Amino acid sequence: VQLQASGGGLVQAGGSLRLSCAVSARTFSTYNMGWFRQAPGKEREFVAVIMRSGTSTFYTDSVKDRFTISRDSAKNTVYLQMNSLKPEDTAVYYCAANRPPYKGSYYQSREYDYWGQGTLVTVSS
Repeated sequence: VQLQASGGGLVQAGGSLRLSCAVSARTFSTYNMGWFRQAPGKEREFVAVIMRSGTSTFYTDSVKDRFTISRDSAKNTVYLQMNSLKPEDTAVYYCAANRPPYKGSYYQSREYDYWGQGTLVTVSS
């Protein structure tokens, strides 16, 4: 399974970006899909997850009401729409795939079996 993240870039505070993650798997619909991020000098942190059903989503508190995760099974792609971006959102963003079931919690990076290469998001003040 390969994941290819794209859509990062430089944006001013208050702006928007949409990240995409293309998944090369016929069984895309069976994976829970997450986004994580890692800022310079910090540990990787959970951002959002969408379950394989497509109807359940969860977000870290700092992005609630600003970010939206979604998936398109016809395109084998998961998206992260990011609005009202803040400088503290600056990070490399990674998409990840979990082969169910979770043994622990969805926000733990060790629960994910496959990772994309990351895409850099820079938010200027």
